[in-house]
Amino acid sequence: MKFKNIQFNKYYKFFNVLSLSLIVISILLLFFKGLNFGVDFKGGTLIELRVLDKQSNISSLRNAFSNMDLGDVAIKKFGKETDYLIKFEKKQTDKNLIRNIKQNLNETLTGNFEFRRVENVGPKVSAELLKNGLIAICVALGAMLFYIWVRFEWQFSIGAILALFHDVIITMGCFSLLNLEVNLSIVAAILTIVGYSMNDTVVIFDRVRENLKKHLDIKINELTNLSINETLSRTIITSSTTLLALVSIFIFGGEILKGFSLAMILGVVFGTYSSIYIANPVLVYLRVSYKTVAKKED
Repeated sequence: MKFKNIQFNKYYKFFNVLSLSLIVISILLLFFKGLNFGVDFKGGTLIELRVLDKQSNISSLRNAFSNMDLGDVAIKKFGKETDYLIKFEKKQTDKNLIRNIKQNLNETLTGNFEFRRVENVGPKVSAELLKNGLIAICVALGAMLFYIWVRFEWQFSIGAILALFHDVIITMGCFSLLNLEVNLSIVAAILTIVGYSMNDTVVIFDRVRENLKKHLDIKINELTNLSINETLSRTIITSSTTLLALVSIFIFGGEILKGFSLAMILGVVFGTYSSIYIANPVLVYLRVSYKTVAKKED
């Protein structure tokens, strides 16, 4: 797949202003509106349920629990085909809560069922999960920064880490704007986004460093543009195939995977964009040259 010399560098300033505006909006949304944390982070009640009727499925269970005024409800298969794990926001402070749920299920479901386990997810556990999730994201960002710092020059490190922060902040801003549930699977998606975005950035950075040695007479503004064009076919093929899989999961994967797949879709789109319009302009602003690369190698 060959492309003409697309002038990406002409739009650096425009897209930098756009990205800065999106980051500010995302931060304001996160600060004032916040995130819609799921049961994993807010606490609630957990039920392990075994349904003995093959006609009952996850959709019928979700309909049954959604009519019980239990707050946010998360249902997923657990172990066998007939076993389900149900988490909901309402805590088991009412002694009759579980009995009322059983009564409602008797009226709604056609077959027999049994409660194999009932637990409360307390605020301490939820706070610990949230803390561990944030630590995991920070450690991932720190590790990526260290990796780029060792492999490339410090100017490349700044460009890469700014691109990562851009992707994570705007993705979380979208979740805040759309009031989508944030749970442990979203944390996993963000960690995957960090890896994907870094991979895309490193491919372009490698080509930039090669071209710095080959084209000593070309300014960094033109050289980043050349490097992006040379790796563009690889970027498009990788992003397109990844998005095909993620869109399929989003459409056919059911409610449980919608949040995860949407976070991944946003991450791939923003990660591809930031590799071109966030990471590379930083090299231009910091005036990276062949001397920078030669000094690192010495």
